Amino acid sequence: MDRLNNVLDRIFRLITVELLSARLLQQIGLAFLQLAAILVTTKLLLRFGDFLIERLFDEREEYEKYTKQRNKTLNFVLKSGLRYSIYFIGGTMALDVLGVPTSSILAGAGVVGLALGFGAQNLVKDIITGFFILFEKQFVVGDYVQIAEVEGVVREIGLRVTKVKNFDGDLHIIPNSNIEQVTNFSTAARRVVVNAPIDYEQSIQEAITVLEELASELQNEYQEIKEGPTVQGVEELGDSSIQIRVIAMVEPMDSWQIGRVMKQRIKERFDQVGIAIPYQHLTIVNKE
Repeated sequence: MDRLNNVLDRIFRLITVELLSARLLQQIGLAFLQLAAILVTTKLLLRFGDFLIERLFDEREEYEKYTKQRNKTLNFVLKSGLRYSIYFIGGTMALDVLGVPTSSILAGAGVVGLALGFGAQNLVKDIITGFFILFEKQFVVGDYVQIAEVEGVVREIGLRVTKVKNFDGDLHIIPNSNIEQVTNFSTAARRVVVNAPIDYEQSIQEAITVLEELASELQNEYQEIKEGPTVQGVEELGDSSIQIRVIAMVEPMDSWQIGRVMKQRIKERFDQVGIAIPYQHLTIVNKE
């Protein structure tokens, strides 16, 4: 019984005197304070960083669509990168406070990062190219472009891939590293060219006058037409017709529709005024 009491007495002394000494309690309290300070600092840095990024890429009504789309994407990307960086630094500092050796973790992370870098060179190239596409405003969602022999409307722009949908409904997913040359058809007004053929027996000046009157009507009817239509005159003396060229500058995505409208209205107006449009036909002669 005495021996048991001695053992319990030693355990009690170990707990109360050695383990719960003032120095140990001080160390534990200091560690909790450091962890709390790291947590609060992390939250403050995240909010401050988000605030700076929001101010840097503030959306305004006067911004053009390229700037708005670029700012929106860069805002998201920078916030994500800032969040992961602060979390990593804060976690490393917290482990150091708890006594976990972080040097080996950082060394291991460096080796793993180097290995991943060699194994994912195309991925890194995709991300870098995607960043410069957004930063330089080469194209945005909704633009009609030609990329890597693919022509269509941009549906999505990411840091790794760009998605383009053509008029047949096919969705093409193009890695950003493969984007070496881009033709953007949506940056400015596009030219619509229509050749109006007339018969050699018709008066050229009469046809030009009719086309000029029609051009004035089309300009008043369609807001998509930014300039013209303009009757340039005789473009070609063909084998069976005289080609009179009419051009107009229209909104990029409306060029095909305005071109169809111009052709239809020219045919209808020529029919009204009796101007013949030559066409290939077959004449059968009965010798009897």
